[in-house]
Amino acid sequence: MKTPTYLLIILALWASILMSCNQKQTTDGDKQMNDLIDDLIGKMTLEEKLGQLNLPASGDITTGSVSSSNIAEKIKEGKVGGLFNIKSVEKIRAVQQIAMEQSRLKIPLIFGMDVIHGYQTLFPIPLGMSCSWDMELIEKSARLAAQEASADGICWTFSPMVDIARDPRWGRVSEGSGEDAYLGSQIARAMVKGYQGDDLSKNNTILACVKHFALYGAAEAGRDYNTTDMSRIRMYNEYLPPYKAALEAGAGSVMASFNEIDGIPATANKWLLTDLLRQKWGFNGFVVTDYTGILEMVDHGLGNLKEVSTLALKAGVDMDMVSDGLPGTLKQALDEGKITQQEIDQACRRILEAKYKLGLFEDPYRYCDVNRAKNEIFTPENRQVAREVAAQTFVLLKNDNQTLPLQHTKTIALIGPLADNRENMPGTWSVAGDFSKSVSLLDGLKNALGNETNILYAMGTNVVRNPELDARISIFGKPTKWDKRSQKEMIAEAVAAAKKSDVVVAAVGESSEMSGEASSRSDISLPENQKELLEALLATGKPLVMVLFTGRPLTISWEKANVPAILNVWFAGTEAGNAIADVLLGKVNPSGKLSATFPQNVGQIPIFYNHKNTGRPLAEGKWFTKFRSNYLDIPNEPLFPFGFGLSYSTFDYKNLKLSDSSLTAEGQIKVSVDVTNSGNYDGAEVVQLYIRDMVGSVTRPVKELKGFQKIFLKKGETRTIEFTLTEKDLLFYNSELKFVSEPGDFKVFVGTSSASTLEAGFVLK
Repeated sequence: MKTPTYLLIILALWASILMSCNQKQTTDGDKQMNDLIDDLIGKMTLEEKLGQLNLPASGDITTGSVSSSNIAEKIKEGKVGGLFNIKSVEKIRAVQQIAMEQSRLKIPLIFGMDVIHGYQTLFPIPLGMSCSWDMELIEKSARLAAQEASADGICWTFSPMVDIARDPRWGRVSEGSGEDAYLGSQIARAMVKGYQGDDLSKNNTILACVKHFALYGAAEAGRDYNTTDMSRIRMYNEYLPPYKAALEAGAGSVMASFNEIDGIPATANKWLLTDLLRQKWGFNGFVVTDYTGILEMVDHGLGNLKEVSTLALKAGVDMDMVSDGLPGTLKQALDEGKITQQEIDQACRRILEAKYKLGLFEDPYRYCDVNRAKNEIFTPENRQVAREVAAQTFVLLKNDNQTLPLQHTKTIALIGPLADNRENMPGTWSVAGDFSKSVSLLDGLKNALGNETNILYAMGTNVVRNPELDARISIFGKPTKWDKRSQKEMIAEAVAAAKKSDVVVAAVGESSEMSGEASSRSDISLPENQKELLEALLATGKPLVMVLFTGRPLTISWEKANVPAILNVWFAGTEAGNAIADVLLGKVNPSGKLSATFPQNVGQIPIFYNHKNTGRPLAEGKWFTKFRSNYLDIPNEPLFPFGFGLSYSTFDYKNLKLSDSSLTAEGQIKVSVDVTNSGNYDGAEVVQLYIRDMVGSVTRPVKELKGFQKIFLKKGETRTIEFTLTEKDLLFYNSELKFVSEPGDFKVFVGTSSASTLEAGFVLK
């Protein structure tokens, strides 16, 4: 029966009224902002407008007098829009006072910092956080980071980094969430929500900055700042989704990446920053360059500073970090007709809008509350959260003969260059931390065991053998504590301690700054001197636990084959030692799952689970077949696959069921599986769901993550876990870059990792 016309008219009117009410609320706020900014821009000189586009480093302000610094003079003249890498309420208030009391138009400054994985209370590095697969914890970590940073005067963070990375030689893999676009997208949303909250104008939220836009994680050869080159279809399906997810979550700013795309550096790439970011995705925040990003385009070969600055502005850059290209050259470019006044005004407007949304026009000092700085930073409560979060990120890679957890142990030999090194616990990009207050593994074990267990400590070896390399990684207040004794002497001391012990715990791996920015490595194995130490410890016949510190997947094939137990702890932050002790001693059952594949050797790189088949795929279970896609010397399989992680318990998967054998565009399929904790410990498990599109108009990956649930089961407990699949989960970008699903056969996989799954099938009609 048709709906009567008069009812349709009433419904339409009612909908119109509701829409107009919603629009009025939005419009009223926008109108106030626009009126203020219109009035301000009408009063600004060209130099003052260009000043808003200028983001210098704090430089001499942090080391010298605020009022007499060179930057202070520029602030008085209205030639600075914000500062970064300045912290503390006292300094930030003093600088803001210059802008509010001595500049002509009294425009507040914005203050940014690299708050990457916590502020003073440091959480695990982002790669480690991603291995928790726990969005609630990840959001909470970002919320506490925002709470502390905002209490110390910061209102803008250069985070989250959402770059997909599949080459662990690239040092900045440590700053991201691994190799998968789906998992990366969930984490991007959680981080933005944690930083920005529900109301950006509150004084305990900070503006998020999504970086690095775009494709930075695909730098060729894993070498930082290097070229990136890929097809659009790969961009859209495999690399761009986390950026888009972060923007959909409301991120207010974006940082342009260093790499080039289609032969044009991202900082000058109009297709990227305007056509895609603004026109297709509807982003209305502002774009800031990375450090000296504009100036570096000179070396890319795009022209002199004035020419590349013009390219950047026209591409869609709004704020210039450090290069002094936009504020220093655009007046001349305007005089020459290379740019328009409208383009300058638009960039200026976007910066002013961000300041308005942060509430800085209402109260320039809203982030300068001395009481908050005293009471909300590095609190015992925050440290306890950091400890609990860290323990959820550790990945148990091997545990033969139930070596872990450590039980009934009277004497522990704690050996290794990272066993007693507080400074190297937090990991890279921990700029606001006080490393002397971090908890080392030795501290953590002593805190946990007291006088019950005798701990025999020996360094055993240095982090690396080469003193020149050691100097390169002992930076930013994180010395490796180089020991001048010979390798032979140090190993002898370690072996002597091991022989007196019941069990050996070897704290080995990378130091903090062996991963991170400009820390690419061509050889990502454990340093040879550390391997020599492990060999000597194994020769004692004592049970050996390897506690692995790392900011990237490593090639540890020998270690996997020879060491009984391996616990990967990444870099766990302020409470590292306590959290590691909690897991080693069984207070916490490890539940981390890898968000990045571990290769057998560097020859397999890039390696990732959601690859595509060739026309000559190697048959499952085979090592080598001539004229198939494989290696002569090693199998195709990784050392540890994406999604992998053991527990002190075991989890069995049975009875995978689909509610229907077919799916329509309007329908849904329920996927259920029974998961049983069949071991002797209560514990958490990440149940993972993957799909495969069996036939497509373009080639499709062998598996794609489409859902996961982290559950806690008591020993012996069974629970039925349910997922819902809809046609939306099957969408992808085709060769015309249309976001489509295609009818046909699909497989569903559910299991404990990408390599260990049950499977079923359905048809999309």
